[in-house]
Amino acid sequence: MTIERPEAEATIERQEPQGEDEFRRPPLDGPPPASNVWVYNGKAYDLSDWISKHPGGEFFIGRTKNRDITSIVGSYHKNPEAIGRILKKYALDRDALPEDIHPKANAPAFLFNEGFDSWRDTPKFTFDNTDDLLHKVKARLKEPALAARIRRMDTYFNIVVATLAVLYFAVQGVRLFERSWMPLPVFVIAMVLLRSSLAGFGHYAIHRAQKGMNKIYTNAFDFNYVALAFVTADGHALLHHPHTQSEVDIKKNVFTMMMRIPRLYRVPIHTLHKFGHTVTGMTFRLVDVCRLTRKVGIKDMYGTWGGALPHFIGSFGVRLLLLGELIVFTVMGDFWAWALQFVITLWISTFLVVASHDFELETEEIESNSEDWGVNQIEQAYDLKVIGNRYIDCFLSAGLSSHRVHHVLPYQRSGFANIATEDVLREESANFGVEWLPAKSFFTDRFPKQIRTYILAPSDDAVERKWGFVKEHFSPLALKTCAVYTVQGFTGIGTV
Repeated sequence: MTIERPEAEATIERQEPQGEDEFRRPPLDGPPPASNVWVYNGKAYDLSDWISKHPGGEFFIGRTKNRDITSIVGSYHKNPEAIGRILKKYALDRDALPEDIHPKANAPAFLFNEGFDSWRDTPKFTFDNTDDLLHKVKARLKEPALAARIRRMDTYFNIVVATLAVLYFAVQGVRLFERSWMPLPVFVIAMVLLRSSLAGFGHYAIHRAQKGMNKIYTNAFDFNYVALAFVTADGHALLHHPHTQSEVDIKKNVFTMMMRIPRLYRVPIHTLHKFGHTVTGMTFRLVDVCRLTRKVGIKDMYGTWGGALPHFIGSFGVRLLLLGELIVFTVMGDFWAWALQFVITLWISTFLVVASHDFELETEEIESNSEDWGVNQIEQAYDLKVIGNRYIDCFLSAGLSSHRVHHVLPYQRSGFANIATEDVLREESANFGVEWLPAKSFFTDRFPKQIRTYILAPSDDAVERKWGFVKEHFSPLALKTCAVYTVQGFTGIGTV
């Protein structure tokens, strides 16, 4: 698997960064492009009729219209060559044009660096080299014994998740009705662990085929109060994973808005912002998604209403559940127990979101000398450990304990399956000369660096305007930014 590039020395096909005013999409040469265009291996396709037929679910096709799906197809399918043959019947028989690609990948513009253009800045990988790392790993996964073990591990994972779901409701019930049996410290610790664990399940559900009940299960990703799975499924699965640490990877910019808050106000203001999301903001955001879906058309997004409704039902259902928990604890006179578990869950989970990559580095600071997509993924991701047991850490880290396998094989259905596959990936990586680094500790390695980067660093406004400490915190602009950001939480702005 190689990366197309004009010079042999390059690793990724890129042009020098240009501002919005400098970059001009070239004029059309030939007939105007169709609005329903997907780009694969430099060619244009119209996959509108494939949306409702896609075995992986309607969402993944409908959401990637006007994007380059080459890396998505190559990384999320066991046999991308077969997918390429299927796509031929939908070919428009022409090369892709810049106008076929939405400049911001149909995502909120604030998630990208200034001047980003998807046509220019999306890395152009190819996946047809049968001697690359990804092909070697996939070949070994076909071994009957390993394939059977992976299926068993998926089953074990699902059994653990079902048990955790029961405990999730049981812990809250005991706290509400038999408080003496569930002291505050025990309740808070239990809820933080359970929310992170169930969000880890939601993390893997996002990567599974979006079919049947999984469209509902995906929303477990919301249990840690950080994201809205209905929105994040796109940015995480379709922009972050195939294009890790590139300009397309919006995950490294998810805290852009938070970083405009002065450092001493950042924790309380962001906490209020996310409280607003929980109370009303996420619901307003969902209503906006409904309006957008209606405007664009159900057929273009999901194929049919039958394909769309489970997504909406699951997402609105989880929003109602989280809000209902707040209301019940308040009515029962135990608001502060709810609030304490909310704050601790929110911030631990917020740091976990960015703990598995070097997101504190700028894109140009990240070195990658590989032409191989799989090698690139290993070099750009970390495995995380919390207590040191990979199976337990799989849940405590929201699914990130065997994170490098997850990035090379994002279609695998569970963290346990990734653990079962880790030896294969490590051995094949050694054959490619890739150093297999030990897992990084969340609390002793990643957490201190994140505190420096996201909590103790001056606000972006202070850096841009060269403000000192006092002006950073007491200028009219700083105070206005805090007020606006707080209100935005309740209106759903800044929801990812």
